[in-house]
Amino acid sequence: MTAIIEVDKLTKRYGNKRGITDVSFQVEEGEVFGFLGPNGAGKTTTIRLLMALLRANSGTARIAGLDVWQGSVEIKRLVGYLPGELALDPGLTGGQILEYFGHLRGGVDQAYLKQLIARMDLDPSRKFRQYSSGNKRKIGIIQAFMHRPRLLILDEPTSGLDPLNQQEFERMVREVRDDGRTVFLSSHILTEVEQTCHRVAIIRDGQLVRVGSVEELKDIKLQEITITFASAVPIEAFKDLEGVEQVDMLSDGRTVRLSVQGQADAVIKAAAQHSVLTLTSHQPSLEDIFLRYYEGDGVAAKEVSHVVQ
Repeated sequence: MTAIIEVDKLTKRYGNKRGITDVSFQVEEGEVFGFLGPNGAGKTTTIRLLMALLRANSGTARIAGLDVWQGSVEIKRLVGYLPGELALDPGLTGGQILEYFGHLRGGVDQAYLKQLIARMDLDPSRKFRQYSSGNKRKIGIIQAFMHRPRLLILDEPTSGLDPLNQQEFERMVREVRDDGRTVFLSSHILTEVEQTCHRVAIIRDGQLVRVGSVEELKDIKLQEITITFASAVPIEAFKDLEGVEQVDMLSDGRTVRLSVQGQADAVIKAAAQHSVLTLTSHQPSLEDIFLRYYEGDGVAAKEVSHVVQ
């Protein structure tokens, strides 16, 4: 596959304040790429650099083979961009705003635009100042999608949307993906990223700490296995098994709870030597992964991984 976004050691400083440092990743044409991190982690800074709204101190970024700064005008023709915060004329109606953006694009398919308005359940006759934060977000989503761009760059797109509109947005993203187009999606809503994205990058304090597929990221997280035996089993039988990070015996003396990294084959074989009543396994979610990289002393965040091609 061909990379449509190429970022290499991108760095942006705000005086003495942290921006981003040596951020590197690639986004392949036709994939949905999630950029995950809490507010202030560096997501918006990275996106503004991609859109040439900020200039990097060092490093490079390219979209469709074009340098984002030198080729910014041409890049904007092929990108649908949704900023984290919309600053639009409060006196214009939603319909007027969308008409204005359509003219900037040289015209858009009006039937498709009306379809997006209906899908987002937007009243285009109201003035922008009268919209709730969720309805303002809908305007931003519609203007980003309406010209069927080759690449969508979306900063926290579902912030303020109700659950039904979130689901509709996810369907729209899947349609873009199925059409062979690309989505770069920043978010701190973990289920959104997990349900829509092929690959995920986790950013912490301005530095990229992990890039990989959703399934690959799940594999690095400890899974929890709870086994209840018919009678007491010595805890030592599990402590030194491959992949076992922690073992606890519950108060009943017959239930063992294990934290296991990677495959649980050794644990299952050891448990089979005894009479097992129940065995449950909690598979890690993307939220588990995210919390691991942001919890406690941040040791995991220092384990910077190479980009998964």
